[in-house]
Amino acid sequence: MQVTETLSDGLKRGYTVVLPVADLDARRTERLASISKSVRLPGFRPGKVPMPIIRQRFGKDVSAEVLQESVNEATQQVLSERGLRPVRTPKVDMVTENPIALATDLEFKLEMELMPDVTMPDFSTIQLTRYKAEMPSDAVDKALQQIAKYNRTLEPLSAETLEARGNGAVTGEIVTIDFEGKIDGVPFEGGKGTDMQVELGGDGFIPGFAEQLEGARPGEARVLNVTFPENYGKADLAGKPATFDVTVKQVSSQAIPAIDDELAKKVGAGTLDAVKEIIVARQREEIDSASRLRLKKELLDALAGMVSFPVPDSLANQEFDQIWRQFEQARKAGTEDEDDKNKDEETLKAEYRAIAERRIRLGLLLAEIARQNNIAVTEQEVTRGIIQRAMQYPGQESQMMELYRKYPHLTDSVRGPLLEDKTVDFILELAKVTDATVTMEELMQEPPEAPKTESSAA
Repeated sequence: MQVTETLSDGLKRGYTVVLPVADLDARRTERLASISKSVRLPGFRPGKVPMPIIRQRFGKDVSAEVLQESVNEATQQVLSERGLRPVRTPKVDMVTENPIALATDLEFKLEMELMPDVTMPDFSTIQLTRYKAEMPSDAVDKALQQIAKYNRTLEPLSAETLEARGNGAVTGEIVTIDFEGKIDGVPFEGGKGTDMQVELGGDGFIPGFAEQLEGARPGEARVLNVTFPENYGKADLAGKPATFDVTVKQVSSQAIPAIDDELAKKVGAGTLDAVKEIIVARQREEIDSASRLRLKKELLDALAGMVSFPVPDSLANQEFDQIWRQFEQARKAGTEDEDDKNKDEETLKAEYRAIAERRIRLGLLLAEIARQNNIAVTEQEVTRGIIQRAMQYPGQESQMMELYRKYPHLTDSVRGPLLEDKTVDFILELAKVTDATVTMEELMQEPPEAPKTESSAA
């Protein structure tokens, strides 16, 4: 076998490989001879079929097998002898015309992109802060109140009842309405609804919306004037004044059940103490999850600043394409970041390309840390992860488990995050981690976003 390097540009490599025709023909002849010993054809005794007939009947298929096997073995030999770790299976292009004939030396080209060499950072120099929070003293009471309110019953108030008491809807009552929102007199997308329940004195649809329904009675029509908050979820509505044409359909009083064992039975817990235990466990889980997410982000930011190896273009391009599609969808919906609105496309693409490269670099670093330190995910851990995901679809657990069995890439989507978490835990054991206590509100706040640069973009 003759191998000539034709390309060495960064992580890209190219080779021309030539396999002698004599070796290929010897392999083909050996394979045909083996077939002749066992093949059965009409008119011939076993093992007595003439070789010309064997070649005629099986030659093309055997040549194809020899060609494929020879190319595969030669490719693996090139990788092994040169210690190459390609990102993906190398691309093979045949140079020899009609290669399946195996009539001349077989020449083909190999092109590949290599995994970069990763120098391990000194994990002991990483200094991190693990933020912790105590559950607020009133957290259980607030959660119980929410559970009770969720299990409320509504009692419609007739026009006669409202007339008799001399007023319409008051604080604490529920007004059921149909509505249509308009900006400058023109209806906007998503601004229309029916049978929406609005609690007077509760969390409003938009600030000032519920307040303008005070005194409302069934059958009444009102026009409400509001202004969308500056931080409203839809950028095309944020900060804009709007009107809502409202038709009141019903006014209801709400009966909120007492917080006791009877309420606990309604939610399937048996006793109120059991409900409280569930609340505490869930909130503790939420706190621990938020704490870990912040610590992990801080760790990844630290790692990003400690490594600078090149990123394979193929992986970076794939990641960038995905990020850019998400950005274009957000821009179309008017929900892109405020900072991005005044930037030209060239600047945005450069920034998001840096984000893509950072993500790939961190992914490759974590994968290399796992490889060098024999960190792996067991099949039992993967199975537990799949079960946990399936349980997120009550009543469809069996169907979800079957999907994971049927499609291996879904299993990989479970294995990857598990391996990443185990690798993160490995690094945290070596890093210097200091605990700090903050309030629940501070813990749940999104940490400041890092600048969109190659070394520190979030």
